[in-house]
Amino acid sequence: MANFKGHALPGSFFLLFGLWWSAKYPFKFLKKKNKASRLCIDRVELAEGIVKAVFSLVGILAEQFVPDGPHLHLLSPDSQSWVKLMNWQHSTMYLFFGISGIVDILTYSSLQIPIGLDRLVLSLAVFMEGFLFYYHVHSRPALDTHIHSLLLTAVFGGSLIIMMEVFLRDNIILELLRSILAILQGTWFWQIGFILYPPGSGPKWNEDDHGNIMFITLCFCWHFAVAVGIVVMNYMLMYCFVKVKSKRVDAMELKSSEKNSHVLLLNGSDEE
Repeated sequence: MANFKGHALPGSFFLLFGLWWSAKYPFKFLKKKNKASRLCIDRVELAEGIVKAVFSLVGILAEQFVPDGPHLHLLSPDSQSWVKLMNWQHSTMYLFFGISGIVDILTYSSLQIPIGLDRLVLSLAVFMEGFLFYYHVHSRPALDTHIHSLLLTAVFGGSLIIMMEVFLRDNIILELLRSILAILQGTWFWQIGFILYPPGSGPKWNEDDHGNIMFITLCFCWHFAVAVGIVVMNYMLMYCFVKVKSKRVDAMELKSSEKNSHVLLLNGSDEE
């Protein structure tokens, strides 16, 4: 992860899931009384678990088998030093998200899994991410440490929200807040990549300038505002989509009812 691509990969992971959740949960909330929609959503949850597990596996393979990666070696051949512990940290982070994906698959399969276990494991996965990153930036330059500490705000906040979902399942407020923090994590990972590892040999930031630290804090607030705006926009889009679809279904049912009534009247007149 000590490069731009290494931050873009997890950033894309969280951004895609945050955007997906920001559309899925409003749709689920607005269609919760529809049994057919609930069955469809359960299938989507199963597919989401599969995607999460696959993404995590890709992340682990990318961390381990890049040309300068550890290739599953934890110790050097002479056993005198550790091999690429940073890559091992990131692989461990992906491992817990992969476990979360597997639990999602089991939850929405035919097995009887306790309700809330999927949220519990996801909360632990996000917590492990924050735990690893907390010890990831010790003795780093001031800007590097600060920009990662801001990320921890979203990470531990997300872990707490998901843990609350274990006991308050299908709470739309918590689900939307989780979506916001996931999008925030995704965009902030990309921001870290642009600041610490500018693509295209761009100018590097002065990592000890206090002004840069203040500006980065402002950027984090702007990222949060953008994430909130995206979730609100997706909620409104889902509301309009469900409203239009409901009107079409009602119109079709009305036409079908009128047609059936007309057929009954014709049959009654023929009998007379």
